[in-house]
Amino acid sequence: MSSLPFPFPVVAWDEGEIVLIDQTVLPDRLDWRRCSDIPALCRAIVELAVRGAPAIGVAAAHGLAMSWRLATVSGGDTTQMLECLENDRRLLAATRPTAVNLFWALDRVGSLARSLVADGNSADQIGSALLTEARRILDEDVAMCRALGRAGAQLLPDSATVLTHCNAGGLATGGYGTAVGVIYSAREAGKNIRVFADETRPLLQGARLTAWELADQGIDVTVICDSAAATVLRQGRIDAVITGADRIAANGDAANKIGTYPLAVLAARHDVPFYIAAPASTFDPDTATGGEIVIEERDPAEVHRWGEIRVTPEAAAAWNPAFDVTPAELITAFITEHGVLRPAFTESLGPVLAR
Repeated sequence: MSSLPFPFPVVAWDEGEIVLIDQTVLPDRLDWRRCSDIPALCRAIVELAVRGAPAIGVAAAHGLAMSWRLATVSGGDTTQMLECLENDRRLLAATRPTAVNLFWALDRVGSLARSLVADGNSADQIGSALLTEARRILDEDVAMCRALGRAGAQLLPDSATVLTHCNAGGLATGGYGTAVGVIYSAREAGKNIRVFADETRPLLQGARLTAWELADQGIDVTVICDSAAATVLRQGRIDAVITGADRIAANGDAANKIGTYPLAVLAARHDVPFYIAAPASTFDPDTATGGEIVIEERDPAEVHRWGEIRVTPEAAAAWNPAFDVTPAELITAFITEHGVLRPAFTESLGPVLAR
């Protein structure tokens, strides 16, 4: 029996505070982190208590609703409150540079706030509207993930085995999932799906999070070391590789968790389809190619340490890019709420780039 309602309540609003599943402590325990101000929410994003491009966008949208509420309590007119909101928007935007959903959600809620202030709405009316918009972004994400899941499920035969990387499930979205959402949809269609989940070094999002939520939902999942992916592909044990993405350029180049690019190379080598599942909010029409995507570099301590134990020599350096870019030519298709989009991507991505 599942220990959580499904879709997962990744981000919630509770009397002016934002409540998040604390993904830093999974799978050992299921805890919730409460964020009562913007600095606390920024820390939650940076520390990966909430992570995954769509989930970050949902959290940031609720963050601006919280920002307005706090500005209302502090007093002042709506123009002054808008200045506070714009400052908080910049703080949230600075947390993680790669995931485009963050900026999309901030722009959407921020633009609404500016419009409502310009139209002379009261502070209470604006606060209510911003919270409604944040909740709408959450609901839309779940609906988009369900739609793309249904589209992707058609690509999987019964008794298929899927290889995943990082976590692109309910924990990374509004609660349903992108890559893992395809697996959920296939199961809902009556198919028996098995999953190999890459552990995803250095923070083990595949081992800690994907395996946890799949097991929580009763899906057969096996965790493998990242370096074992080539072997299971060569042995013919994988029917499809499906990952999510954090930003997709207009030409189809896609940034995702570090280690995704070699999976795409391996899938091509072994003639296994490589799919990326992502909603329209992950496609960036303002980024022409993957070479323009800013790749977040995280603290080298994440590589140096296993928990509290140092596993590298003191004299050794560490490099910790959080993402890599998979060239469009290695991607079999994108799975979106608009359907399965195949090459040539300069033509087929039109519906999502026009969002």
